[in-house]
Amino acid sequence: MISFDHVTLHYAGATGPSLRDVSLEIPEGELVLVVGPTGSGKSTLLRTINGLVPHFSGGTLSGRVTVAGLDTATHRPRDLATVVGLVEQDPAATFVTDVVEEEVAYGMETMGLDPTAIRRRVEETLDLFGLTPLRARSLQALSGGQQQRVAIASVLAAGSRILVLDEPTSALDPVAAEEVLASLHRIVHDLGVTVVLAEHRLERVVHHADRVVLIEQGQTSELLDPAAAMAVSAIHPPVVALSRLVGWTPTPLSIRDARRRAGELRDRLADQAPQDSRAPVPGPTPGPMGQLRPRADSTVVAAADLAVSIAGVKVDRAGRRILHGIDLGLRQGSVAVLMGRNGAGKSTLLGAVAGQHRLAGGTIRLGRQGIDPHASAPRERVRVVGLVPQQPELLLYAETVSAECVAADRDFGAPDGTTDALLLRISGGLDPASHPRDLSEGQRLELALAVILAGSPQVLLLDEPTRGLDYGAKARLGAILAELAATGTTVLLATHDVELAAEVADRVVVLADGEVVTDGPARAVLSASPAFAPQVTKVLLPQTWLTVDEVATALGQTA
Repeated sequence: MISFDHVTLHYAGATGPSLRDVSLEIPEGELVLVVGPTGSGKSTLLRTINGLVPHFSGGTLSGRVTVAGLDTATHRPRDLATVVGLVEQDPAATFVTDVVEEEVAYGMETMGLDPTAIRRRVEETLDLFGLTPLRARSLQALSGGQQQRVAIASVLAAGSRILVLDEPTSALDPVAAEEVLASLHRIVHDLGVTVVLAEHRLERVVHHADRVVLIEQGQTSELLDPAAAMAVSAIHPPVVALSRLVGWTPTPLSIRDARRRAGELRDRLADQAPQDSRAPVPGPTPGPMGQLRPRADSTVVAAADLAVSIAGVKVDRAGRRILHGIDLGLRQGSVAVLMGRNGAGKSTLLGAVAGQHRLAGGTIRLGRQGIDPHASAPRERVRVVGLVPQQPELLLYAETVSAECVAADRDFGAPDGTTDALLLRISGGLDPASHPRDLSEGQRLELALAVILAGSPQVLLLDEPTRGLDYGAKARLGAILAELAATGTTVLLATHDVELAAEVADRVVVLADGEVVTDGPARAVLSASPAFAPQVTKVLLPQTWLTVDEVATALGQTA
């Protein structure tokens, strides 16, 4: 169905090829998962399937890519549109209509299908992806996760026999993600559709895959059995890391398979209790942050002092009440995580705290000075609160990575090289000559985070900060958040990534329909939730271990 024959891709000005001698044969009717680090070439590989690379992206492609017998060198993306459907990382950028139902129908209308057939297929697709209640909603009024589901549904409705998906669950809550993946599983097995997807949250998808392709610096493996791939992959989910720690073979990929083998491990851990070393403390202890620049005004505060005070906050957007009287107080130096289903109000709450959304009621006060973000000047506000949004490119405007770092140092009055040093710590290093739009989604997020941290905000807000990040990048992010908290920065992040919450949070707040429904210590909240429990917890319940590192420490081993 899809054939890569010694494919190499060079972009003009790049230091090396983005794809290196790729040869693969992907058969019809399989779900193939592409696994690799951030910036390894996953998105580039996917875009060669429908001809966007190189017809749209530019670059020099050698070798041959054929899709359903069509050579992508002689067939442009519009010629392949009826064969291949592509869902991008940022679905909102691909929408061409204003309403959910119209977007799902658009592709079929351009193909000239009969109106009766269009109506039938729209109804089936809306039901398949749980979008029927949203059919008349404006696309701009949807949450990021809801937009992702609409994008996938519109591609499937157009009748493509090949679906190519780039991070399809990155903006979805755990339940919605499983619903989408289950739908993909059904169309592969029942309809024979071929699905090729790249995904960093392997804990969600690897057990659905028929085959796995590993990619590193543009070089790919052959098609591998998922268990065999995870046994050797540097990128792997927590259940695989736990398996490696205790020596389970073959490698289990699902919670069910891991639980079947975990009896002995639970017995070994039965006499030990997880330690809540990350519980909120009265105040921060200033200390070194490596290459991170600590705030000069970081001081120890009393237990009762709050860095974020949210009282009775109500927010209306597009004529709808989104937040219904939120009350929340965060101590200085704490890391709190907002969780909840798509559309619960997490992003809206972060925007309100950052002063971006007008309040319909209530108050917000930030920092030791207790400033009102809605009444303060932007230059004053950015010194107190910094927000990294779901679309990090909104913060990036320079022509190169290097220029972006220089501009951030200048804008915040930071010493020369501050942002560059932060970026090196966060990302491990990006090409300074690259244009931000040429970076992967994860790399753009890393750059935007470095830019915001250059201002040393007292309160750091992160909206879905792990979109596009592999496990190594997430570990670096977690270490940075811990160090920021240790020097007095208060962190509030919204995420669907339960594994990140398990690693970094000392407190978890769950929203539903614009209200706080759960607020408590991370271990208590996560271990009690069937939807938000991390993989290690699910494997070892009723014990409440959250991470592989915790288990390794209890066993006297190194993860």
